[in-house]
Amino acid sequence: MKKKSNFFLAIIITIVLYGCKSNTKILKVDKNIPAKINNSIEGKILAGYQGWFNAIGDGSNLGWKHYGNNNQFNFGNASIDCWPDVSELDKDELYETEFTHKNGKPAYVFSSANSKTVKRHFKWMNDYGIDGVFTQRFVVGLTRGQKRIDNYNKVFDNCFIAAKDNNRLLSLMYDLSGTDNTNVVETTIQDWKQLVKKYKLNDPTNPNILTYKGKAVVSIWGVGFKNRKYTLDNIKELIDFFKNDAEYGNCVVLLGLPTGWRELERDAVADTKLHDVIKMADIVHPWTPGRYKTLKSADKHKEDYTIKDQQWCNENGLLYMPVVFPGFSWANMKKDASLFNEIPRLKGEFLWRQYYNAISSNVKTIYVAMFDEIDEGTCIFKVDNNPPVGKSEFLTYEGLPSDYYLWQTGHAGKMLRKEIPLSKTQPIYPN
Repeated sequence: MKKKSNFFLAIIITIVLYGCKSNTKILKVDKNIPAKINNSIEGKILAGYQGWFNAIGDGSNLGWKHYGNNNQFNFGNASIDCWPDVSELDKDELYETEFTHKNGKPAYVFSSANSKTVKRHFKWMNDYGIDGVFTQRFVVGLTRGQKRIDNYNKVFDNCFIAAKDNNRLLSLMYDLSGTDNTNVVETTIQDWKQLVKKYKLNDPTNPNILTYKGKAVVSIWGVGFKNRKYTLDNIKELIDFFKNDAEYGNCVVLLGLPTGWRELERDAVADTKLHDVIKMADIVHPWTPGRYKTLKSADKHKEDYTIKDQQWCNENGLLYMPVVFPGFSWANMKKDASLFNEIPRLKGEFLWRQYYNAISSNVKTIYVAMFDEIDEGTCIFKVDNNPPVGKSEFLTYEGLPSDYYLWQTGHAGKMLRKEIPLSKTQPIYPN
């Protein structure tokens, strides 16, 4: 009986592979049919990636950019409030500083211009299940000399390659802070064109390009804030270009907005034209770091803003992407000790409460500020729990493992996608 079954099985396999006598062609997979890719922003938690840290010796010739005040990085003259954990970095990724640890050994930092380190950062994202990043690109920096432009391009190239190598998602976020209406549109458009030519950033079939509704996402941050020199008409021009240009457009647009955008209050301009501009875009991303400081005020923000903001977006056909942050500190940058640990992390409870508040409000995506922002103490990447000692004081992760916030963010992503139950209680880090 067993032999007979094997005989019939062989016949069935032969028929499947070769067909009947009238058609003996072997069946093949159509290589022209693209494999299904999951690069949609929905169901994702993405972080901001500043990529603006430079060190002496990294080839940029920009000195200690974003490490020290006035390009001086020494005792009492730092502009970062967290010290990066560089214990996993190789020798060719380390840049020695004048700072020393308690044991007298020199302290080292990293550079965003080092492709090996950026690839390592993206590997951490992959390791912990963080979906990807919005790479920040400051338009004002594109007007300040070729060295800065070259560094921007180097960092973006590092990110693009690292996203591909680690199967992470990437989107470009143009930050308009510091620009004016004389060059903001032209500078942004020209920069975007050269990037699209090289990287095809508006091609949604690239599995590492972030998309929404089948189109690539590009971001404009700093829209509708008070006291900006560029105008809402400038923003309209940029939105129209990104969405409609025949060669460089066909994108969806995310707008980085002030917290008070919906009611035209607080940090937002009191101009109803802002709502008209927002309705031209596709994704709303209100900035919240520093807008609340405790668990109670975070809960109040959910009731007063998150729920109502999302309702407004739903009514107007827009995707709502709230911003969460782990804590805040910028004492060294501001040279004001009273600002040290200004918004405590509460050993992860503060960030987890924001994840819970957003997900329980049925949002579809979340932006975490930031992956590597050690200037303002909002980073989620690995931080040294035994930082240098001396006149400059540095935050630690309060005894938590250096990878705690990477792990927590990956866990929140699972909760967003309903892979694990919704829980207001912070998860327990595995031993």
